[in-house]
Order: sequence, then C-alpha cells, then structure tokens
Amino acid sequence: MLEAVDLQCARGERTLFSGLGFTLRGGELLRIAGANGSGKTSLLRIVCGLLAPTRGEVRWRGDDTRRLREEFWRQLVYIGHANAVKDDLTAAENLMVACTLAGVKVSGDRVCTALRRLGLAGCESLPARVLSQGQRRRVALTRLALSEAVPLWVLDEPFTALDAAAVEYLQEMTAQHVARGATVVYTTHYEAPIAAAVSLRIDLGAAAGESTGRE
Repeated sequence: MLEAVDLQCARGERTLFSGLGFTLRGGELLRIAGANGSGKTSLLRIVCGLLAPTRGEVRWRGDDTRRLREEFWRQLVYIGHANAVKDDLTAAENLMVACTLAGVKVSGDRVCTALRRLGLAGCESLPARVLSQGQRRRVALTRLALSEAVPLWVLDEPFTALDAAAVEYLQEMTAQHVARGATVVYTTHYEAPIAAAVSLRIDLGAAAGESTGRE
C-alpha cells in the first residue's frame, strides 16, 4: 500500500538519512524512532508529499505520490506538531471545516460525540483561543475519530500534551484503525505501545543511516 524507495533527505550540507526504504501493507503499523534532529518529522512530511526528498520516491498503491497529489492527500490524515486549529473557530467548527476540506462528510452530532470521547465535553462550542495546549491537541486528534474510512494516518508525536486517559484512548483508536486494515505511520518519544498484528520500526541514526525491524 505504502512504499518508500531509496529515500534521501539533506538539509544544507547535512544528510539526515539516505538509502531509506520500507513497504507497508494494510493492517501494518510503522514507528519512526530517533534522536531529535535525526529527521523524523522530515520523513513524515516526505511520506505525506509535503516535502520533496533529495533522492528517491514514495509510492501509494504502486504510483508515485508526486503524480497522485490530491488523490493521495484525500486518502491520508496528517497530524503534525502544529495542531492546525483556528483560534476564532470553536472546537466543533474547526473539525467541521477540516473534515469538509478533506472530503469527509460528518454531522455536527458526530463531531460533538467524538470531542466528548477525547475528554472535551463542554468545550464543543468554545473558541479555540481559550483552550489549553492539551485541549487544542485533543481537538486536532479528534479528526482521527472522524476518519475511520481514511486508509493512511501519519502522526507526528501524537501523545504530546495528553493526559493518561487520552493517551489510552488514542492507543485503542489507533490499534482499531490498524485492525480494520488501515496503515499508520507515527513518531513518539512516549512509551505508549499500540497493538498491531504487524508492527515495524525504523531508527534514524545520527550518521544518516537507519535500521528497520519487525516487532
């Protein structure tokens, strides 16, 4: 379903990683590990088509994602470091807009139910500017609860700023998504194991190399 072929990423004169490749099928989970500055976020952005690799390509169902563009983007959800939450919109409005732009049809009732499950009961109609950083993160992550039919999730440090209950819920939600046959690629410094029949790991090393393995 998702394939990386001979990827290289350089920043200035520094090569973050080179010769990186992996193949993920539906129902498989990939964790990207490595020290700060090793290129984890850059790799996720390359996977999503938001950053061009110095060399190599990413394929979705056999086709180069740079040619697929919008067709590929409609089949993924990317949650990055930035929450992409608009201050002047309410929590519910933010999600309605995000889902509409992604082509995902949801009702207001479903959005409010998903927010409550992420621990945001009572925040549905509040403007995002009054929410805490943890609450804003939960608003962004609620998109996942509304995207069960989207076959690829790419998550950059999804557990940051969450309490224990939210971490557990996100673990369960991600595991269920993989069990449905979807693919998830994520980074985290948080020890929050996610159950999956097939779980892979890539360690980005400081010397631009990587090791891969199945867990």
